[in-house]
Amino acid sequence: MTELSERTKANMDVVLEETCRQLPHGGDHDSRRFIAEHLIKAAESGHATLGELGIVARRALAELSKSN
Repeated sequence: MTELSERTKANMDVVLEETCRQLPHGGDHDSRRFIAEHLIKAAESGHATLGELGIVARRALAELSKSN
């Protein structure tokens, strides 16, 4: 696992919180973990800006919505 910068971790946290606000009650543990895992993979691949992570999170949220 690649060590992520503090800025990247902060960006991931912001994006996760913003994205999960769209879920009832901020999302359950499994939903939040699903989105977070996608964010981690993206960040490890070099996609670390708020914009890039936001896109990844919205795609993960859409994927969650399809499965429910």
